[in-house]
Amino acid sequence: MLRLLRLYFTIMCCRFIRVMDKFIHIQCFRRLLLLLSLSLFLTPLKADTLYLTSLNWAPYSSEQLDNKGAVIAVTRAALKAMGHELVVDFYPWNRAVRLATRSHTKYLGYIPEYIFPAEHLVFSVAIGSSLLVIVENKDNPIYWEKLSDLNQYTIGVVKGYVNTHEFDGMIAAGEQRVETVTSDDQNIRKVVSGRVNGAVIDLHVLKYLLAREGMEPLKEKIQVNDRSLVEKELFVAFRNTPEGRKWRDIFNQGLAKIDVDALMEASMPKTNPH
Repeated sequence: MLRLLRLYFTIMCCRFIRVMDKFIHIQCFRRLLLLLSLSLFLTPLKADTLYLTSLNWAPYSSEQLDNKGAVIAVTRAALKAMGHELVVDFYPWNRAVRLATRSHTKYLGYIPEYIFPAEHLVFSVAIGSSLLVIVENKDNPIYWEKLSDLNQYTIGVVKGYVNTHEFDGMIAAGEQRVETVTSDDQNIRKVVSGRVNGAVIDLHVLKYLLAREGMEPLKEKIQVNDRSLVEKELFVAFRNTPEGRKWRDIFNQGLAKIDVDALMEASMPKTNPH
C-alpha cells in the first residue's frame, strides 16, 4: 500500500511539473511577444533628410548665423516635429533657384520665396512675412502716392528678386527706371552715394544690415520711405514632382505642430535696431 501511494505521488508530481513547465513556457512566449510589440511601437520611423538651397539673406537665411536664419530655423523645427532632418546649402540667389529646380540634383526646393505662378513649383504653407519698403536718401526723399509715381525716379533692385507684380510689370514694360545689383548691401551704398534715388528692400534685412559694425555713417544718411510697397508672405518652394509634393505635405503637417510666429520672432537676431 505504501508503495502504491509513493508511485501515485510521484506520477502526480511529474504531471504537475509538466503542466507548470508548459505554463511557464507559454507565459515567457507571451512576454516575448509583448516586448517585441512594444519595441516596434516605440522605435521611431526612419528619419529622412530634406535638402534645400538658400541664399545669404540675413536675418531670414544666412550661413553666418548660428541658427542659419529665422526661416530656416522654422523649417528645421517643422521637419523635426515630423521626425526628419534638414540640410541647407547656400548659393548666390539665381544659382540657388537653378539647382533646386533641376532634376539631377539632390535638392527638392529652395527657401525663402514669395509665391508666384509657376507650374514647376509647389509652395508650402506660409512660414513668415516680408515687408517690402523703399530705402531713400534723407536729403532727397521720394514722394509718391500711386506706384506709377515712382517712374520719375531711378530705383535699385536686386537681380533675380521678385518685388511686387505691378512694380515688376512696370520694369518689364520699360516704364520704371531701375539699376540692378547682386545684393541689398550694394543698393544701400548706392542710395547713400546718390547713384539711385531709392532701393527696394525688406525691412528686416535693412535693419540687420544697418546694425553691422561700421554701418553707422551710412545709417545716418538714409531712411525708410513713409509708404511701404507691400507685405508679402514667405514660403518654401518645392519642385512639382511626386517627391517634392510628398515633402511639401510632410512639411505642412510639421508646421501645424509648432508655433510658427513665436519661433520666427525668437529666431530673429536681437541686435536689430528699432
